[in-house]
Amino acid sequence: MFGLGKRRTKLGKWIDKRGISQSWIREKTGLNKNTVGDLVNDTDRSPTQSTMKKILNALREIDPNVKSDDFWDM
Repeated sequence: MFGLGKRRTKLGKWIDKRGISQSWIREKTGLNKNTVGDLVNDTDRSPTQSTMKKILNALREIDPNVKSDDFWDM
């Protein structure tokens, strides 16, 4: 079955729980497909400051209290 057992980051789990798609994040942030895909699937990938800011600004439309510590150990 497709998608079972896929490895997800904290960000990936957060968007899955809320039914948010990667394409929604791409549209809101202007980030490319590979960047968003890596950040939701690759636990070794950390965003740059500017990428993090774009993602957090988009996610705050859903939850105004979201913060970087919810997703990344910086």
